[in-house]
Amino acid sequence: MEKFESLNKKLHGNKTIYGTCIVSPSAIWPKAVKGAGLDFVFIDTEHIPLNRAQLTTMCQTYAALNLSPIVRIPSPDPYLACMAKDAGAIGVLAPYIENTEEVKQLVGATKLRPLKGFRLQNVLSGKEVLTPELEAYLSAYNQDSLCLINIESSAALNNIDSLLAVKGLDAVIIGPHDLSINLGLPEQYDHPVFEAAVQNIIKKARNKQIAAGIHFPKHPDQQIKWVKEGANIVLHSSDLFLFAEKLKADLKQIKQASGDTLNFIEDSGPNI
Repeated sequence: MEKFESLNKKLHGNKTIYGTCIVSPSAIWPKAVKGAGLDFVFIDTEHIPLNRAQLTTMCQTYAALNLSPIVRIPSPDPYLACMAKDAGAIGVLAPYIENTEEVKQLVGATKLRPLKGFRLQNVLSGKEVLTPELEAYLSAYNQDSLCLINIESSAALNNIDSLLAVKGLDAVIIGPHDLSINLGLPEQYDHPVFEAAVQNIIKKARNKQIAAGIHFPKHPDQQIKWVKEGANIVLHSSDLFLFAEKLKADLKQIKQASGDTLNFIEDSGPNI
């Protein structure tokens, strides 16, 4: 049996990791996902209505299958990050990050857990240095924990250097939909301004030894393009989108052969 290597070691070993967004909380869905060749599953609680019990079941199940769960929390709140960690998340992704204080708080929740309160704030601000004993304990406690942020706005682009400078940040995930809208280029993913922004983020992150990726719902060629530009996190599509696309393709073929009318609706869920 192939030895399991943690997502943390893969990322910091400069390897490319592969994942997809999982929407369905069905108990039998992990069995189908297991054989897809993934390293991680992305569970989104920002746009997808999942309660805490469902999230915990999903995280525990996928982790048991060596598919590391990365959970996006609804907002950059350290308490929500701790809840995701308690559920079994290996990585926590915070959406729409725009300033360094948000990153520091997320680092505190993912790298210094269970330290909280005034003492945690003193450590994060540099007013206090951890004792060797406590530092060793927290390092072991959080050894495989990953801290990720979404870059989705022009404000984040303007602050990218300071965001990447926060110690403890492991990866950035570009949200192409929100970023394109914030740049005034809605869904124009091949626009030179959008492409230059993505290139800039990936280059700066990788130069800092921070992993980088982008989440596209379709077209594998978009993922391939950015991997060639240096991205080492491939977050491709979702179970919802892939199911809808495959079902429409099959029914189109059947209906055309039967001479029936095609009546498809171009909507397969939220932009995540």
